[in-house]
Amino acid sequence: MSKEKLNTRASFVVAAAVMLSRVLGLVREILFSAIFGGERLGAFVVAFRIPNLLRDLFAEGALSTAFITVFSRKVKTEGDGGAWVLASKMFTLTVVFMSAVTILGIVLAEPLFDLITWGASPEVMAWKGLVVLLTRVMFPFILLVSLAALVMGMLNARNVFGVPALASSFFNIGSILGGVFLAWWLEPDFIRQVIHHTQSETLLGLPFGQRALLGLALGTLIGGLLQFVFQLPALKRAGFTFRLDFRWWDPGVKKILDLMIPSVIAASAVQINVLVNTSFAMHVGISAPAWLNNAFRLMQLPLGVFGVAVATITLPVVSRIAVSEDRADFGPTLGRALRLAVFLTLPSAVGLYFLAHPIISLIYEHGNFGAMDALNSALALQLYALGLVAYSCIKVLSPAFYAIDRRWTPMLVSFASIGINAFLNWFFIFRMDLGHRGLALSTAIAAVINFFALYVLMTWHVGTLKTRVLLTTTGRCILGSVGLGLVCFGAMYFFPNLLFAPSIGMRVVALFGVILVAGFVYLGACFALQVEEIREAVGIVRAKLGRGGRTP
Repeated sequence: MSKEKLNTRASFVVAAAVMLSRVLGLVREILFSAIFGGERLGAFVVAFRIPNLLRDLFAEGALSTAFITVFSRKVKTEGDGGAWVLASKMFTLTVVFMSAVTILGIVLAEPLFDLITWGASPEVMAWKGLVVLLTRVMFPFILLVSLAALVMGMLNARNVFGVPALASSFFNIGSILGGVFLAWWLEPDFIRQVIHHTQSETLLGLPFGQRALLGLALGTLIGGLLQFVFQLPALKRAGFTFRLDFRWWDPGVKKILDLMIPSVIAASAVQINVLVNTSFAMHVGISAPAWLNNAFRLMQLPLGVFGVAVATITLPVVSRIAVSEDRADFGPTLGRALRLAVFLTLPSAVGLYFLAHPIISLIYEHGNFGAMDALNSALALQLYALGLVAYSCIKVLSPAFYAIDRRWTPMLVSFASIGINAFLNWFFIFRMDLGHRGLALSTAIAAVINFFALYVLMTWHVGTLKTRVLLTTTGRCILGSVGLGLVCFGAMYFFPNLLFAPSIGMRVVALFGVILVAGFVYLGACFALQVEEIREAVGIVRAKLGRGGRTP
């Protein structure tokens, strides 16, 4: 039997780091929503959509997944020396290629806007000049974040998880501090208007605040730079010394690029669906992208904390198992990761569905972000939550196909998923008249279909993922979530005056009280139902407390 094990303790370390990043990201969204409101924030979201999508396609999706897979094999077969030579070649190639992509994106910003806003209303098109300018300013972000993702892949492959997970927190810190300061510096009158709650003015046919939005875009670049630079000391300690190396006709480089071609689509199907949603959202109004973005941001909080953490720990493990002589542990290890993802994200999905409105209202309903903006964001969050467990499991499953050289499988599944999502968008928008809610629902349905297809195909390739154990664990978690859901529903039915109280302090106490009670109900039910994953978590906590903070 293989000696590789899924490091559950490491997954909790990553979860804690990612939690910090998601909280800071949430603070960022709250602050920007309150300052800019639905319309201006919608313009920023549309402008950032293309650079952000490319980040997921080339950087955090394809590049990191492919690099970790090949780098881990290189360490196992050729040792550290050969692996670091490969890293220098990929670093050089990434700088050259992403610089070219950045220049191309700046040049083509206007036609890209026309592409994603086809058939949009005159109200939306009035924002075109500002959105194109913001897009051009933010395009260098893809270069910075691609380098950050490559460094993250190097560190993860060396079993260094905490620093890479913390790096995105520095993106949020840089974008918050840099964005707010530059917004004030470029347009202090607008910031004063926000602080004193005076009426917005117009300037050149566009709402007051366009120069402040430019400061926000520049702050995004500052955040991307910090995310990259923060990881460099840890990379140096791991043994990497960068050297320019243009010898790209290397088997390792070729293997990474071969993996990246299908991964460009397969690893980021959800993000491509979000881009498609943005195009359809233009038919709803300029505020719709902001509503969907805020809802998706909250849905990503548990996804990033739990789903991404489990996937981050799983990929290096299954990659090493895949190249070992005995691959018997591959399926069971992957199945264990899926069960952990279900256990962690199912209660989050139920809680977000029932408490969407008070959560959104508490977090976002401030300043220029009004009650209707909060309500529309909450409606989207409820429907996004229906696909949360599937999103999490896709994060675990999809990269595992590259470890067993089945890279075309998730790509083909993602093609089908994107097509299904586009069709459902059209149906829900133009036939059912569901507005932006239909876009969130179609994304969730497409994710569920994507997961089931990937699961069936993975089972076919590796033999067993212990499906019966997964179903048993899922059933027990569903029973535990029923109690959690009843607590949330009861709070919404009996105590709406507390959850929507005029006092923010009262609302915070009431909401966190409900979440705490619901969480204990879920954990208690899972413990009583003998869900294996909760016993592991309790064992880790007991070991840490019992040994003065040292975990074996």
